[in-house]
Amino acid sequence: MKKALALLMALALIFSLAACGVKTDTQKEKTSSETEETAAASGKSLVVYFSRTGEQDKVGVIEKGNTKIVAEMIAEKVGADTFEIVPKNDNYPMTFDALCDVAKEEQNNNARPEIKDIVKDFDSYDKIYLGYPIWWADLPMICYTFLESYDFDGKIIFPFCTHEGSADANTQKKIQVAVPKAPVNKVLAVRGQDAQNDKDSVKKQIEDWLN
Repeated sequence: MKKALALLMALALIFSLAACGVKTDTQKEKTSSETEETAAASGKSLVVYFSRTGEQDKVGVIEKGNTKIVAEMIAEKVGADTFEIVPKNDNYPMTFDALCDVAKEEQNNNARPEIKDIVKDFDSYDKIYLGYPIWWADLPMICYTFLESYDFDGKIIFPFCTHEGSADANTQKKIQVAVPKAPVNKVLAVRGQDAQNDKDSVKKQIEDWLN
């Protein structure tokens, strides 16, 4: 009788352990699935850019902006969404010298031109690729409007710019001052001439920068 009772107790213990084992495996599978979903969500990227057409330095009159060309290449490479910074009241001149005058006036006044649209679900992105032309050794003032319009806490900024000799104009530090909560990576500086006429070299620059 004692032996039978001991055998029953042993069998009950085995079944209990097996049941616990099944539960643990299920919990592991659920945790793993949740972790994968969280990782996928945290990898969402957005390419934001400001770009101009019309007459531009060294490339003449263009139908697609230098910065837009680079932005589209980056978005395709990293699988990101895109958002173009468009002025609410777009009164920027289409001739280069006149555009320079307006850009200088905005800079002198520390202006913050309004942006036409907003980024939907900005909080869902954790990587922001920010593109801009270099205007008077700085970002266009409308880019500061963008930086000051959103909460960048917990996000990473990857800046890229187009220029015709000024390189990145130390804009990495200027962005970092404007957005102190987000780490700002090294700027990818692309010549506008290359964006228009040597796209293969630009793609190589992008690959090296991303790596």
